[in-house]
Amino acid sequence: MQDHWPDNSRNCTPFFFQCYQGHCCPGRKKGYLVIILQSNESYELEKKQIQLLLRQRVDGILISLANGTADYNHLTDVLAQDKPLVMFDKIAKLVKCSKVIIDDRKAAYVATQHLIDTGCKRIAHFRGALLPQNSIDRFLGYKKALLDNNMPYDPSLVYICQCGDQSFEEGKMNARQLLKDHKDVDGIFINTDMVAIGAITEFNEQGVKIPEDISIVGFSNWFMSSVISPSLTTIDQPGYEMGKAAFKQLYKEMQQVKNKEPIVYKDIVLKTELVKRQSSKEVLHKTIH
Repeated sequence: MQDHWPDNSRNCTPFFFQCYQGHCCPGRKKGYLVIILQSNESYELEKKQIQLLLRQRVDGILISLANGTADYNHLTDVLAQDKPLVMFDKIAKLVKCSKVIIDDRKAAYVATQHLIDTGCKRIAHFRGALLPQNSIDRFLGYKKALLDNNMPYDPSLVYICQCGDQSFEEGKMNARQLLKDHKDVDGIFINTDMVAIGAITEFNEQGVKIPEDISIVGFSNWFMSSVISPSLTTIDQPGYEMGKAAFKQLYKEMQQVKNKEPIVYKDIVLKTELVKRQSSKEVLHKTIH
């Protein structure tokens, strides 16, 4: 059996490609055809895709929500039909189902604390869209790290990626705007590596030295993060492990349905770690909270 990939799979980010591999490899071994659909961050398209899958009578659904998803009726429809539903990465806390995530708030705190420990005094944040829970939690982790270190939170230092948090071009645009708005910023925590690589590219073009002038910490630890110059300090987000854990939980729930047993929901939280590279300075002092 072959896995079915969407025609626009070339737009898939490295993180989600790793997740899909984590779904497909164990799914294939269990004899399942894994159908992969991309919503391109559109709620309307996501809703239509869920309806399509239900009409096709799939055995279960794994989903990472679109950035634009604020209504969850299409997901409660899945649960109402006794179809196992497992969310991963971008989730909805209000939907009662299993979830596989990282502690985004803690990881963002660690990233921001690293910048503080390396001597940064004025730290900006390039955040994702307003709705996704992981974007919210990364923002809250950034803010808490500032406040715990008696550093003021300045909302003008938070730049929202309006077109999606995977945008290289928005990384360049926000970096350009930051240089106009705040010449005193010496550190940035950025929501994803793709945006961070865009920012690094812009700073390199503008003659801004990294990390001497501005230190940068990203989020995801994609391959490009290790080969860009300077290489990117980032949070390692275990995509393959997340995909694998999500399928394992989904398979368990599909077996429970098959055996007419009640579905037991689980929240599975995977570990992250900071990967130190060239885009941030050496730690001056380690702060423990």
